[in-house]
Amino acid sequence: MFLFISNFVQVWEQEAKATLRMLETLTDASLNQLVAAQDRTLGRIAWHLVTTIPEMMARTGLILESINEDAPLPRTAEEIINNYRDVSHSLVTAVRSQWKDQTLLEKRDMYGETWTNGYTLSALIDHQIHHRGQMTVLMRQAGLKVPGIYGPSREDWKRMGMELPLI
Repeated sequence: MFLFISNFVQVWEQEAKATLRMLETLTDASLNQLVAAQDRTLGRIAWHLVTTIPEMMARTGLILESINEDAPLPRTAEEIINNYRDVSHSLVTAVRSQWKDQTLLEKRDMYGETWTNGYTLSALIDHQIHHRGQMTVLMRQAGLKVPGIYGPSREDWKRMGMELPLI
């Protein structure tokens, strides 16, 4: 849970860079990669990352200049990337201009539960991390290189001339 806007912005900007590194690896063809027919495609998961930001933040009363949460899935990876950049920037701008540190302690109804705004910001970041993990599996199935986020990826180990860890 965040108690200071400056802490949120610092963490968000780091995690948003990581998300962009993942999104920038996507190709238009990879957007249709899926595990099973009833599951989201790689493109749908990526787009869900974009549209959840305005959807979740609207529940806190934060007003973002961004896409509509019901916007249709774009046809290209570039559109997803550009929309993510825009909504991520809009989030930081809105939090800085509309909220004060005390606002992070205010409680709101969030999906039938009561969350503080500071907790909601943490949940938004955790949500992004969760779906990035799902994306890595689909990216591998689509033949894409998975970028290292919190450490080297398999390809990074190889590039560094190191053996893959056994565990």
